[in-house]
Amino acid sequence: MNYCVEFALANRKLMMERTKMAFKEIIPEVEFSHFINKPHNFAALEEHFGEEVIVHRKGATRARNGEWGMIPGSQGTQSFLVKGKGNVDSFESCSHGAGRVMSRAAARRNLDLKEERKILTDQGILHAIRHRSDLDEAPSSYKDIDEVMANQEALVEVQIKLQPLAVIKG
Repeated sequence: MNYCVEFALANRKLMMERTKMAFKEIIPEVEFSHFINKPHNFAALEEHFGEEVIVHRKGATRARNGEWGMIPGSQGTQSFLVKGKGNVDSFESCSHGAGRVMSRAAARRNLDLKEERKILTDQGILHAIRHRSDLDEAPSSYKDIDEVMANQEALVEVQIKLQPLAVIKG
């Protein structure tokens, strides 16, 4: 598992370096702040309540006091850069994102393609929802991010709100 987590980190770093290079070609004076690395769905040996325990974060990320993190919404909602509050009762964790209200298959089966496209288009968000198969990541398949954030005020402090301009399903 640790090998896989490190391999994924190496891939994210490579993608980030290539993205930075592309931005610098267009905007040479662009500056980048620190790299936020927030893996989820893994287990780690940590100390909590005076004991060494294995913490498995599935749908959650670590949120130690002052630690930067990110909590994505959906393709059509804000995402957040946050700092953890180190809440001991949550094992110093917070949500990984908005979370789904329906499975990918249910989204493809039940969501209206025209309506999901309209949600993004009306907000001026550049998107690539073209076919029913693209609906698995559509905005309506996710929980209300504002409610999710309100439910974890004791876990994180919002530092920056990000509004989507374009979304690419990779």
